Parts: sequence; C-alpha cells; structure tokens
Amino acid sequence: MQDTVIGIDLSTTTCKAIAWDRDGRAVAEGRAPLSLERPEPNAYEQHPDAWWRAAQTALRQALATVPAASVAAVAVVNQRETVAVTGTDDVPLRPAILWLDERRKAEVSALSTRVGVERMHALTGKPLDFAPAVYSLAWMARAEPGLFARVRHVYDPHAWLVRRLTGEFATSWASADPLGAFDISSHVWADEVIGALPIALDPGRFPQAAAPGTVIGRITPEAAALTGLLAGTPVVAGGGDGQAGGLGTGVAGAGTAYLNLGTAIVSGVYDREPRIDPAFRTLCAIDRQGYILETSLRSGTLLVNSLIRQMFGLDPDADPGIFRRLEAEAASVPPGSRGLLLLPYWNGVMNPYWDQDARGCLLGLSPDHGRAEIYRALLEGIALEQAFATDRVVAATGQPVDSFVAIGGGSASDPWCRIIADITGRPVVRAETAEASSLGAGIAAAVGAGWYPGFEEAAAAMTRTGAAFHPDPAEAGFHADLLGLYADLYPRLRDLYPRLARLNRR
Repeated sequence: MQDTVIGIDLSTTTCKAIAWDRDGRAVAEGRAPLSLERPEPNAYEQHPDAWWRAAQTALRQALATVPAASVAAVAVVNQRETVAVTGTDDVPLRPAILWLDERRKAEVSALSTRVGVERMHALTGKPLDFAPAVYSLAWMARAEPGLFARVRHVYDPHAWLVRRLTGEFATSWASADPLGAFDISSHVWADEVIGALPIALDPGRFPQAAAPGTVIGRITPEAAALTGLLAGTPVVAGGGDGQAGGLGTGVAGAGTAYLNLGTAIVSGVYDREPRIDPAFRTLCAIDRQGYILETSLRSGTLLVNSLIRQMFGLDPDADPGIFRRLEAEAASVPPGSRGLLLLPYWNGVMNPYWDQDARGCLLGLSPDHGRAEIYRALLEGIALEQAFATDRVVAATGQPVDSFVAIGGGSASDPWCRIIADITGRPVVRAETAEASSLGAGIAAAVGAGWYPGFEEAAAAMTRTGAAFHPDPAEAGFHADLLGLYADLYPRLRDLYPRLARLNRR
C-alpha cells in the first residue's frame, strides 16, 4: 500500500529525506551534512555532486525504515538563489555559487540597468538586491568569460536532483523563480533578463519550468540502485525551501504569515496576485495559483551566533546551553533593554530599503549595560524589524496579518517568541514540526500522487500547530513608542553608510 510520500529538503548545510503519511506525520527520516567551500572572502560554493551524494545517503537512511513500495511520490525543495552550470557533457564547469556569495554585488547595477530597474522588478518580482542568482551568472560572465562561453545547462539545486533522479532537465516554477530570470506572471524564463547578461545565454539552456505538484519524471533504474527508491516512482515538482516552509505551516490563504527564525529571518504572506512593492519580494507559491510576498532579514540566528562569539567571547558549538542561559538573563531585563536599541543590519538590509551597504548599530550603550541587556536588545531588534516589515506589507496590500506561524531553530525559544508577539502585537504560534520545508515538499508530493484534490486540502490535512504566545496588552503602548523610534533609526543613519564605507577601505 502506497501510504507515504517523501519530501527531500536540500538546504545549505544538510540534505534531509523525510517520509510523511497522509496526516502529515513523519514516519522515517534520513539526513546527510553538506559543507561550504570558501575560495576567497565573501565567496561561498558547493559542488553539485555533493548534493546528489547527500540525497542518496538521506534517501537510503529513510528507506531503511519504510519500504520503497510504500512511497507514492517524491518531491524536492531546495536552497534558493544558488546556481550551477555544466558544459556539453553535463559535467559541472565549476562549483555552484551559493545564495550567501557576495561577489555578485558588483553586477546588480549594470544588469538591472540594462533591463530597466522597474521592469526587472515587475517582471521577476525581485527588487534591486544581489540575492537573485542571475547576478551570479553575470559575475561568471564577467570574471570567467572563457568558462561561461562553454555553459550549456544552468541548474538550480531542484533541477540538479531531478536530473539525477529522473534524467529529465526540469524544475519547478517555485524553484526557477528565485534565480531572478523568471517571468512570475507567465511562468516562463524571462528572455530579456537572460539576454541582458554580459554574455547572453539561450533560454533553452535553462531547465523546463513545471507547475508545482505535477509529475515531472520518474525514478530511473540507475537512480533506484543508488537511492533505494523503486524505479518508476513519480518525482513531483516542489519549490524553494522558503515557499515550502510556508506551505508546511499551512499558510495557504490570507491572514496568517509564516515566520522562519533561521539563519535569516524570513516571513511570507499568501496572495492571489503578483503584487509588486519595495516592502517585499514576490515569489511563485507552490500551490500553482498564488504568490508569496516575502520579507527577509539576512541577519537572523547568523547574527545571534556572531554576537555570542565576537562580543561575548563564547562558543555556542562547544556549549549549546549558552542560549538558554542568555535567554534567562535577558528575561530579567525589562522591555526596552534599559535604553538599548539594536538595528540588525549586519549583512545589509533588504525590504523595504534594499541597501546592501547598510550596517548594524547598537544605540545607547553605557557602562551599566551588560550581556543580558545586549542579548535582549538583539532579540528585540530582530522583533522590531519584523514588526516594521510586516506593517509595511499590510500597508502595501491592504490585507491584515493577524498571526505568525513560527518555524526554524529560533522558534524553539519561548522568550524570543514572546518578545516577537509583544512587539508585533500579533500571536506567534509554533508549528508542530520543525521540518516545515520537507513537509511542504511532502504536501506537493501528496497532491502529485492524487491523495488530495488540491494544495489547500492537503495543507489542511497535513499541518498542525503547537504552543501559542500572545501579546501582552499592558505593554502595547510602550512597544508602539519603541517601534516608532526604531523606524526612525535607519533613515537617520542612511547618509553615513557611504562615508563609513570609504573610511573602511583605507
């Protein structure tokens, strides 16, 4: 009896394969680590072959618990804004360039100007920012022109695994989209963006983009031997891990936002229309019908770990209990962190300012402030940024956001969830599963396998929530005043950043 589906979640540091039943319960799991290569400062790469090896390991582990004959379908979700290229033999010409890579920053202005900044935003849903992987292609074309002239296939990580599993050169709309060279309204590759690259590519060198939830291939005998899956098992189009995380929390309609407290802080709301506004970036939803309006702060748990290491001189890897101790210390500090205010733009700012040169700020330090106040200011600063971003989305769309469903490592922190609820004025509900992205892939596989008539029904059947944190009404006025002060901070600092950057280059 085919009573399970498998969601493959290929993230930046791990590949997970989780088998889900019809009620969205995880019944088996496999995982394999992925390492990052740092060929130079601000450069992040991985070899695509490592993705495939990790997927094989994860699938074999999961299938040691559930029989392959029980698997009705497999779907893939992937790290976004990462790109790999191959030559005529379909062998990688170089390691893949990851979403973390900053070498592409210099390409943003030239490429977007050739297309037209407003046109680029309207066509792809992506404001002026270095996140989309098309800028990595532009960097390759400029920095490695000999190599780039040999490119015959361009892969996102979803397409890479589908090729290895099925032999098909195909991906999902919701995985093609984050490359920033995809027409999100027509669901086709954007010829005018691809043609504006320093060395133009034929759009035929990009994978066929298929609707999420549709079967795009079947497991080959060769892949079956390597993974343990049965040959002929359907492989279903999934999407980017961000959109999948939203689907895996049940965010498939208006009123609720998902909130991923991970390496970055990513939140999204669902909309039927491909709205365009600086308050968010617009992505194809996995349900085939709508869009995700997404806000993002690059400095999430990445910033938390950095502060713990660099300011407190502690090692969270060697002492994981430090998070609980710091949370306990921060809980003894009243709201407002005794006059400290943190702007969490350590890695620049995306929505709504789209300023890659912005930097962080800790305002109000005095000799009376210790690590408890600083740590609380950090948690509050990220919460203030989320409140500011969400309010901008509400203003741009006219649609309310009544609550958040929290996922990611940070969602396990009760104090952080309470702070976010208090500062945003919205309940924060923890998702039952920590593996929402893989569950999103499982929901796509369930739709592709015909278990449910559509994504809304599948999400309703397969997702659940846990503990809820409600805002303290007694603190609402204080937090409104604090948010007003926070919203004024970046505009006052904005003109200083270019001057600071010039000094930093001396």
